[in-house]
Amino acid sequence: MNITDLLRKEFVVEELKSKTKKEVLFELSEVFLQGGLNVDCDAMVEVLLEREKLGSTGIGDGIAIPHGKLPGLENLIVSFGRSKDGIDFDSLDGKPVHLFFLLMAPENTAGQHLKALAKISRMLKEESFRTGLMKEETSDNIYTIIDIKDKEYI
Repeated sequence: MNITDLLRKEFVVEELKSKTKKEVLFELSEVFLQGGLNVDCDAMVEVLLEREKLGSTGIGDGIAIPHGKLPGLENLIVSFGRSKDGIDFDSLDGKPVHLFFLLMAPENTAGQHLKALAKISRMLKEESFRTGLMKEETSDNIYTIIDIKDKEYI
């Protein structure tokens, strides 16, 4: 599975405008609409906030991977956002989050959803990858870095 099969260039936000957890979830959900997908952003954010109640998807090291399953969604989809200032996301290490991968899966899938989460997690464990994502100035360049790293983990 390639993450860049799920993450299109138009789903990359080089600088999030959001300041709160809920705003981030909305902003990263709305990019799917802007990219031409027919999704219910309100329902998506509700699912994501319910998942957050189980425990923060802010996993530390400035990373969050909010995820959930949405009824009516046809395919697994991924968006990416970056905040240079960082956003309080109730991370496990208590630090602000700078890098966000949002993952939404159809309601009836488990294997594909878990594989994508695992792959994103593995990619983000590399400090050089995280640093590269923070340094790039355009969404196209950010996408390229993700694509290159993605291919290393086939």
